[in-house]
This record gives sequence, structure tokens and C-alpha cells, in this order.
Amino acid sequence: MTATSKKLSLRRRGTTMCLLLLGCGLVGPALAAGKKLKVGVTLHPYYSFVANIVGDKAEVVPLIAGDANPHNYQPQTEDITRAMSLDALVVNGIGHDEWAFEIVKAAGRKGTLPLIYANASVALIPIAGDQGDAKVVNPHTFVSTTAAIQQVFEITRRLGELDPDNAAAYRRNAAAYAARIRGLRAEFMTRFASLDLSSFRCATTHAGYDYLMQEFGLTVTAVIEPRHGVAPTARQLANTVDAIRKANVRVLFAEKYFSIGLGKPIEEATGVKIFALSHITGGPYTADRFEVEMRENLQTLASAIESTRR
Repeated sequence: MTATSKKLSLRRRGTTMCLLLLGCGLVGPALAAGKKLKVGVTLHPYYSFVANIVGDKAEVVPLIAGDANPHNYQPQTEDITRAMSLDALVVNGIGHDEWAFEIVKAAGRKGTLPLIYANASVALIPIAGDQGDAKVVNPHTFVSTTAAIQQVFEITRRLGELDPDNAAAYRRNAAAYAARIRGLRAEFMTRFASLDLSSFRCATTHAGYDYLMQEFGLTVTAVIEPRHGVAPTARQLANTVDAIRKANVRVLFAEKYFSIGLGKPIEEATGVKIFALSHITGGPYTADRFEVEMRENLQTLASAIESTRR
């Protein structure tokens, strides 16, 4: 083999290896000079996370419309068009945005679009109150300050790999953002410290708050809608009413945008008080959305706890 042939062979091997790495999402897109990374996101919390991480160094692109219901979403043509232009996509990847993978495939980007799995470093828990035989991982890690911070740093790490020139800026921004989230948690930790949490028991209309409850040492006693979008059967409702009565549960948390109506029969049968919590998965995409709605959630949680003391 001549020297020229050897050089060509090495180039082909290098090209093949780069394609393989890109297909696995291990290397980033080659950005033209001055071109900003275009980062797609599947859910509202991830928009907030990424927007605060990248600042003005990259563009954040929601994959679907803000008013779409991500729990049972059906991909649209415009989603596929958006996916074609992305340099990376941040996904939940554990059950909350399975439609995103359909969009990526339809866009012809499967294996070539780097996927950032936000939950890669999060300690996952099973869905509380799951009445099925299978143990399903709870995908609502973003309804929590602790898990949110873990996701912020995981996203930051991966973005830094894809865009090394701005990696240091991403890390600085992430540290500042995480500090604000920690401050929010500390504020309510102090408030909860003065409350007696030992006897607090609650029911929920959806298993979306387990991470939030866990970080404040609270337990969900009953879940009447263990799988989102699946209405409880008459037997499940009757069993839940019995469980609430036996456990002396006085608080029922319902989802702010989708399922608060499901709690009415329980409220009427048991006399529990209903409080609405947000999954942070509807409305406009904004950089402060996570902080605003998590503050509302923590305020609601505090109010619910305080209501049981009267």
C-alpha cells in the first residue's frame, strides 16, 4: 500500500468513526463560525433549564406548541420540520415525551440528532399508588427542586460537550441558576421546619408529585389516577374513598391544568380539601416558568399542610 493509499484509508476510518459517534450522540454538531447552537426541548421545565443555562449563547426551540398536552400528544407536521433544524434535543426520556422519538424518526434524524437525556443522573423512583402489576418509573422528575438541579447540571455537561467554546459560560450560568433554585427550596424548608409533618397524609389525582413530596419528607397515601389520562374505575374510586377514610386523609392534590375535576367525587364523599398543583407542562415557554410555578407549588403545599392544623 502506498503512502497516499494509507492516508486515504485513515481518513475513511476517521470519517466512519465520527459518523458512528455522531449517531450515538457522543459528539456535537460542527458549528459554523458565529453560528449559535439550536437546542430543542420537549417540555416547559426544560425550556426554563436550557434558557437559563445558555443565556444568549444558544437558541432554545420548543419542539411542540406551548398549549399542547404533552401527556397524550400526537406529532404534527410542523414538529417534524422543527426537528430537522435542531443541533440537539433535550428529552425526559423516561415516559413523559415518548412522542419526541417519533418526531425525530419522522424527521429523518434518528441516529444523527444528539439527544440529551435530562434524567441520566437522577435517582428515579417508581410511581406511587400504581395499581397495575408492572412497576413503572415516575417521569415527573421536573416537579422537584432537587431533581431539577440534577437535571440542570446534566444538561449543562452535555451542552458543553456539544459546544466546547461556550462550555465555561454554560457552567457559570448553571451554577447561578441552581443557586436560585436552592434558595427557593431553602426558603420553604425553613417554613416547613416550624410545621408538624409527622401526621400529614394526602391523596393525589395523579402520581406526578412524588419527587416533590419526597424532598420534603412527605408521603402520598393514595393515588386515584395512577396513570395519567386514564380515568379511575368505579372500583378504584370506591377503594380510594375507603383508603382516605381509614387513613384520615384530609387533603387531596389535583393537577392544575388537567385533572382537578376528578377529585370532586372524592371531595364530596370524604370531605377532603382539594389543592391544585402544577406539572409545569402547559402555557407559554419562558425562562422563569419553572421558578414561578415551583414557588406556587411550594406555597400550595405549605398552605395544605397548614390547613390540617386548624
